[in-house]
Amino acid sequence: MDKVKFFKCLADKSRLRIINNLLKEPMYVELLSEKLDITPSTVSFHLKKLMDSGIVYSKKEQYYVIYHINSELFNSSLIDLLTDENEENEIENKRAEEYRKKVLESFFEYGKLKSIPVQRKKRRIVLDYMLEAFEENRDYTEREVNIIIADFHDDFCTLRREFISENLMERDKGIYKRK
Repeated sequence: MDKVKFFKCLADKSRLRIINNLLKEPMYVELLSEKLDITPSTVSFHLKKLMDSGIVYSKKEQYYVIYHINSELFNSSLIDLLTDENEENEIENKRAEEYRKKVLESFFEYGKLKSIPVQRKKRRIVLDYMLEAFEENRDYTEREVNIIIADFHDDFCTLRREFISENLMERDKGIYKRK
């Protein structure tokens, strides 16, 4: 369900009046038109919007198309309607992962860092990737850190500083530890 469409539909007075009438009983366009004192074409226009957002559905009965309220939707709590759905989170995570892969492909060649990214967001992705080479809960001397970083890029001093400034590692008396 498109939540933006749903709430936009509820922001129209005529649609709210239609919903209110359909909550009482299912109706066809002409009957809604009479009750609301608006033209059938206007009712049809609003019903189309309500159907697109999932608030209303229709069933053909003999010569008429009868409109019903999607009661399942109205039995949901407002919190359920406002919270993010897993699907939206998955799409966002997929986009982030695709961006991450693109950045890593751009800056790494055969496991070596071609250049240190200037843009902070890209630099952070590169640093996060390089951080995987360090074990958690292990102390490293500065020399050990330099050797691991040098496997990726020759400018280990700059990258070591970046790890500290980005709070990916901490340094205490010459001993480095991954956070």
